[in-house]
Amino acid sequence: MEGMEEGSSMHVGNKETQERTTLQNINNRSLKAAVIGLGYVGLPMAMEMAQAGYQVQGIDIDGAKVAKLCAGKSYVIGIEDKVVQSLAQAGLFLAGTDFAAVAQADVIVICVPTPLTAEHQPDISFIAAAVDGITPYLQEGCLVILESTTYPGTTEERVKQPIEAAKGWKVGQQFHVCYSPERVDPGSVHYGVKNTPKIIGGSTPSCLSYGKAFYGSFLNEIVPVSSTTVAETAKLFENTFRSVNIALVNELTPACEQMGVNIWEVLDAAATKPFGYMPFYPGPGIGGHCIPIDPIYLSWAAGRQGSELKFISLADATNRQMPERVVKRAAELLEQNGSSLQRARIVLAGMAYKKDIDDLRESPALDVYRLLCEAGADVVFTDPMVPVFRKDDGTVAHAQPASSALWAGADLVIITTDHTGFDYQEMADHAKLIFDTRNATAGCVGGNIVVLGQPIRPEVNVVQGMKGIHELQIHENMRVSQKVDGDKQGHTNPIRSDSEANVKAQTEPIIEPASKPSIEPTNEHSHENCGGSHGKS
Repeated sequence: MEGMEEGSSMHVGNKETQERTTLQNINNRSLKAAVIGLGYVGLPMAMEMAQAGYQVQGIDIDGAKVAKLCAGKSYVIGIEDKVVQSLAQAGLFLAGTDFAAVAQADVIVICVPTPLTAEHQPDISFIAAAVDGITPYLQEGCLVILESTTYPGTTEERVKQPIEAAKGWKVGQQFHVCYSPERVDPGSVHYGVKNTPKIIGGSTPSCLSYGKAFYGSFLNEIVPVSSTTVAETAKLFENTFRSVNIALVNELTPACEQMGVNIWEVLDAAATKPFGYMPFYPGPGIGGHCIPIDPIYLSWAAGRQGSELKFISLADATNRQMPERVVKRAAELLEQNGSSLQRARIVLAGMAYKKDIDDLRESPALDVYRLLCEAGADVVFTDPMVPVFRKDDGTVAHAQPASSALWAGADLVIITTDHTGFDYQEMADHAKLIFDTRNATAGCVGGNIVVLGQPIRPEVNVVQGMKGIHELQIHENMRVSQKVDGDKQGHTNPIRSDSEANVKAQTEPIIEPASKPSIEPTNEHSHENCGGSHGKS
């Protein structure tokens, strides 16, 4: 491990001995690790460490999560029950709620949420609570790594300095600190913890050396940077880049509709350019932890130094108004067909923020649902991944089973999440009217489909005029939509039955989209560049 701190020759000698010992312990997997926060980021990281042969203690203040893990059950998509069970049986993974277990750990990784406050400011209270919880139990020589997405300077101000003050230690000598931003793409079949390049910065050169050696022992690629602040800023920029580009597409979408231009065709054509371009797609809004939140952390940090990041503010405002645009367009479609939004029977197809996952964090579908209800509509939802969610008033909404009867009984179906589990052709065959905000119906036959970003047609009574526009809609929908992951949409895995959804609702805790989560990793990031697909990180 390169990188020495200045000091006496005796200290340097002790340092060299300590570093040799650390490397040996990494090589023979005798180091023990603790992961604070067992959510979308922390649990996959803990599993990867344990599969590499390290003994891992998972810690979360949510007793329900810990109980599930102790029973060999996973609650994170991509982590199978059998993996949790086999690692526990091998003595490589144990979950608990007591920070005292940190006393046995050489490496402590913090993966806790970093939401926004009610005032739209960074909320790092979970980081502060985690640092307070581990500090009394830290042992000399330990390495503390923060992975939670946060503003530049957090690691130095809220991890390093509090530990130095409480323990009387000096970073790089008695303990080590690094920042390594989580990069998680929920539901991805291509990228996981192991094969996603890992950025890391250290408080000192020896801290960075320790962090590189540890992560390098079980991850494919390590990307070292000069400081923890650079690592923090890089993470925020990744998702700010996506936010700004999604906002550009979301702003262009209504203009294309009015100009008679199909934005999906425009974007697919532009995506054929092999250099200097990356495709982004419109949608009903932004969701997940990354895109709605990370740019605000960067903008806030810049504001502390007197800089105003206007692009971030404009992009955030543009993206956050998309649910209102969706509801306004829904009202217009209903009016064209002789009805009003008030008392209309509306079905939302999909509540998760992203395709084929169960994550509701910042989902734009929640805003669409709320706005429709406030306008007096009779709103229900169906989602193969989300059986229930708690509404703002504290009551619980239950998913309806997707069926021809559900589609036929609606005045309007709004596709808010493009799950592959939906049978879009069945939907088109039975629904009176569909408003597709994801272009999920590409390839479907039917004259009752209106797609966000396609040219606005003259007012047509859908029921009476369906045959007259049938051929036009076939032409518009036959294009196979461009998706980053290459999946074709419109063909299905069977939707789980109503009884299955009810069983899950009875056995799993109700999802709380509007409340702060317990200590668990911030989600990070989707590689689907569309509004509402954060994905993480």
